[in-house]
Amino acid sequence: MIEEESVSTHHQGDGPGQFAVFGQPISHSLSPRIHAAFARDLSIALEYRAIESSAEGFVGALAAFADRGGLGANVTHPLKQIAARLCLSVSERARQADSVNTLVRRGEGWHGESTDGVGLVRDITGRHGLYVRGRRTLLLGAGGAARAVAFALLDAGISELTIANRTPERADALADSIGKPEVVHTRYWNDLGQWGAFDLIINATSAGHCRMSLALPPSLLAPRAICYDLSYGHASFGFLAWARSAGANHAIDGLGMLVEQAAEAFEVWHGRRPDADAVYAELRAYLPGDAED
Repeated sequence: MIEEESVSTHHQGDGPGQFAVFGQPISHSLSPRIHAAFARDLSIALEYRAIESSAEGFVGALAAFADRGGLGANVTHPLKQIAARLCLSVSERARQADSVNTLVRRGEGWHGESTDGVGLVRDITGRHGLYVRGRRTLLLGAGGAARAVAFALLDAGISELTIANRTPERADALADSIGKPEVVHTRYWNDLGQWGAFDLIINATSAGHCRMSLALPPSLLAPRAICYDLSYGHASFGFLAWARSAGANHAIDGLGMLVEQAAEAFEVWHGRRPDADAVYAELRAYLPGDAED
């Protein structure tokens, strides 16, 4: 794959541009609603829909989308690393993370971007007014989104990163790809209670979607700790309930990250940045339950 920094490709056709989000499951996705709101805000004509795709069927689904005139796509679980391998070129962020969540059509191929990590940091530091620099951080999970946020958090200045995954080989592979053994460590999931306390805990597992229990020990939380779930809505409730019961200073779901990474993708596609705060406020009022402190 060729690495490229310039990513914008703008629609010049007569009809609305065709965009989509791919994943499995995908029916719950708020991305169509988010991009429709962005488009209304900036008076841009587009059609954006959710396309269910398994890992095995993604190559064909993406090719069919391109044949229908698809110009850009978002990619979510479990397709981000597969998407990286389908691109003719990728950004430096996507290359580092080996994860692509934003595709833009260029000629006969796809260019890949990774906006998850910058979306997370922008939400924590900008919207919530918190800092990440100097925080001892625990990352639960080692999938595509976890890979993206690991690099972004290190760039933002966290002091130490510990990665745990139920399949330890994936955690080791992520740590090896980062290549900073002095600040990045892996630990076994079953030894969680022996690691000491963390200032920032990021849940990047799919436990909430799968109705699994994380069963985390309260000893993981340092005073004034931030707990952040990359999921939102019902999928984040279990982790955030644990965080509150364990005494976390801040328990935050991933809605803000979702909106921020979408705004980054929208700017890649259209060359204009939408008002993310307005859409975030609309969706926060729409989502069930109180998923944020």
